[in-house]
Amino acid sequence: MRRWYQDACGTALAMDLVGERWAMLIVRELLLGPRRFGEIRGALPGLSANVLTQRLEGLGRAGILRRRMLPSPANAQVYELTRWGYALEEPIFALSRWAAGSPAHDVTLPLSNTAMMLSLRTMMDPVRGAALGEQLDGEIGFLIGGEPFRAAIANGRLDARRATPDGATLVFEGDTSGLRPVFYGSAPLAATEAAGLVKVTGDRALAQRFVDCFALPHFVTD
Repeated sequence: MRRWYQDACGTALAMDLVGERWAMLIVRELLLGPRRFGEIRGALPGLSANVLTQRLEGLGRAGILRRRMLPSPANAQVYELTRWGYALEEPIFALSRWAAGSPAHDVTLPLSNTAMMLSLRTMMDPVRGAALGEQLDGEIGFLIGGEPFRAAIANGRLDARRATPDGATLVFEGDTSGLRPVFYGSAPLAATEAAGLVKVTGDRALAQRFVDCFALPHFVTD
């Protein structure tokens, strides 16, 4: 492994492992399960096929991810995090929460479907989430940009996975540009749904309580 910093500190080693451009975002896209090469590239439109190949090889050599073949009838190669690679979840969430407090945080920039789902895991208020979780009978489904996700609230935390939302107590549908302002405070749920930007299936009052569990941190200016 190439060492950039020649420094014994764990922070320096972490940057050696995942500090190259796109590496952390590739890991982010794999946090909810395996992805094909084309799915990773499609979620990160600024990433070239050549650079993606290099990063996947580097992350593989570092033991952060691995390749495997899906069984028949898929017969497709996917990339998935190793158990050690999944341990990057909390550092990534911590960095996301930290960066969201910057005045430079531009919420209008593009956001992948996975990143939207992970942002809900990151930004849920644990107190409100725990109170809602005690009363919620069932799970919450999402179709984000047509991509299916399913989530459950446990101990004030939103645990999500890629799975069909069929049969969920609540289902939210929309692309990230429609869902993001609903969950982060700039657009009322009812008005956004009336405009056709978001669709909700299930109890609207319960859906609003779920939406109210999320907020971005205030900018830090000092």
